[in-house]
This record gives sequence, structure tokens and C-alpha cells, in this order.
Amino acid sequence: MRLKYKSYWRKSGLKGKWGDIYLSRLDIYKPKNFLEIGVFCGVTARNTCDYLSRTNGNNFSYVGVDLFSIVRKDENDEIKPTFLKDQKFSNPFKNLYYNYILKENLNSMESVNKFLKRYSQNVKLIKGDTNNVLANIDLKKIDFTFLDGGHSYQTVISDLSILYKNMKGQSKVILCDDYGKESYIAEVEKAINDFTKQNNLKLNLIENRFAEIIT
Repeated sequence: MRLKYKSYWRKSGLKGKWGDIYLSRLDIYKPKNFLEIGVFCGVTARNTCDYLSRTNGNNFSYVGVDLFSIVRKDENDEIKPTFLKDQKFSNPFKNLYYNYILKENLNSMESVNKFLKRYSQNVKLIKGDTNNVLANIDLKKIDFTFLDGGHSYQTVISDLSILYKNMKGQSKVILCDDYGKESYIAEVEKAINDFTKQNNLKLNLIENRFAEIIT
């Protein structure tokens, strides 16, 4: 069973075909307990919950971690989407609707919680830097992680190390964005390459954009 990735008239990092490709990876592994690092405006979270609900009924969990408008203490090596700075849309109607009618910050925890309200019993959003909060999450029950949070080398290495420590040898999936030439970030690619080499893990390149790691 496959779902079509929906934009829900919000801002998303997975535009065009990329959302469908992302959902196709979920369709292969059919996860039940999901972790997303880097929720942004919640569109991938909503599509993920739609999928989890279709495949598992009400028996699923989604955990989303994001700064949710918090300013990092040290952003010297961090790559931040320009949209988060001023929330300007290319679509003037979206600009009017969100910025002047609703006056809503789409990356705020309040906005994303409201957007995911229909799955409120299954969803837990965590506000904070993964360097501080990731180790406090019960990661042992997570069977699929979508990693698209901080993009500095050190943050990616730290996130992968914490995830792997709790998932090692359990054949769980870590899907990383911004790896291949279709959405290339040099520090992300280097961190993933170094991590998989150090831990002797196989890396699958998906459509020249996603790096898939099986723990």
C-alpha cells in the first residue's frame, strides 16, 4: 500500500517526487514506532502519521524532535533554512494567510501540534537540541528514524552515534536526508561516510539524495 505525499499547503523540505520516494521507504519496512529529527513545519510528520495510521491502525507512535524556533547557542557551523528566518512564501496567498491572517509561525511547537491534532494520542513532540535531548528518549523501541535535523558535521555524528548505540544489531533503519547530489550538504555527507566506515555499516544511496543505514 502506498500513499501520495501531501503538501497540506504548508512548507516542506520534500518537494515534488521526493515525498513519494520517502514514503516508499516506509512502505518497504512498515515501521510502527517512528522518530523524526528535524520536524520543520510538520508536513513530513503528518504524512508519516497518515502512513503509520493506515498500516497500524491506532497502534503506532511518532516522536518528533526539533528546535521549534529556539535559537541555538552556537550556530557557527550550522545550516539553517532561510525560511525559518522570515517565513516568506513564494505563494502570496500563503504569505497573506499565515503571516497576516493567522499570524502563525509554522515552525513553532504550537503550530505543529495543532497540525498533528488528529494523531495527538500517538504523537510526542520534543523541543530542544538533539545534543541535549536525544539521549533522554527511549530509542530502543524506535524501529525507523528519519534524520534531517542539524546539518553540521559534529551534530550529524553525535545524532548517529546516539541512535546507533541504542539500535546496534537490531536491523533498524536510519534514513538520512541531504546526502546525495540531489540535495547535497558536504558536512552531512562526510559525517555519514565517516560514521558508517568507523562502525563497518552498509550505506544504501536512495535516488541520489537519501542515505539509508541498517543498524
